[in-house]
Amino acid sequence: MSAKEKLPPSVVNGTPSFNGRESWRIFGIMAEFVEATERLRAIRPAVSIFGSARIEPDHPYYAQAERIARLLSDAGFAVISGGGPGIMEAANKGAFYGKSPSVGLNIQLPLEQKGNAYQDISQTFQHFFARKFMFVKYASAYVVMPGGFGTLDELLEAMTLMQTSKSRLIPIILVNGAFWRGLLDWFRERLVAERMVSPEDLDLVQVIDEPEAVVEAIFKHYETRGFMPLPEEHEIMLNL
Repeated sequence: MSAKEKLPPSVVNGTPSFNGRESWRIFGIMAEFVEATERLRAIRPAVSIFGSARIEPDHPYYAQAERIARLLSDAGFAVISGGGPGIMEAANKGAFYGKSPSVGLNIQLPLEQKGNAYQDISQTFQHFFARKFMFVKYASAYVVMPGGFGTLDELLEAMTLMQTSKSRLIPIILVNGAFWRGLLDWFRERLVAERMVSPEDLDLVQVIDEPEAVVEAIFKHYETRGFMPLPEEHEIMLNL
């Protein structure tokens, strides 16, 4: 039997027969971008809040995230979360009872993710990268609560985009210094010490524990300018 005869029926001339499906999938991705852009374009200024999906409502982190979101909402910021349980629910809940919109960018997952009930605007994604793009595109600041791999992924992507000038510089605020201390120490003792990053790259983040101080820090960043992207920042965001 020749090597060609051994190929499974799903392969034609060495090419998987699902290529056609992959091409059509691109249109589905484009549709996600278009639909989300249309629905979210009016929510600025906004703050994206990240954190664990596994936190219960009686946990101190939950109350802290809810308080931050409520203060931001009452101060005029739409609050964007991942739309699921845990910290995401706390963020949406705080904003939902505030003056500004509560936005949930939900993701379809086999486990964990289930939309919470505190969303004025709810948008569901199949693709992580489309969802993550929307977090970046519409945020005037990031508030990062304690979380797991997903939270770390969102934090490090935000830092990478700013470090490489692929995104405008906005506040990245880590809440709960005790939780983040080990990671920040490792950044300094390994990444900076071994010249994997520059010392000033760590200035991209600040650690704040008090909800009122989180809001104050965001306003301080923008005290000499508006919340909307400047023309040159808008150009950067077009090439995100």
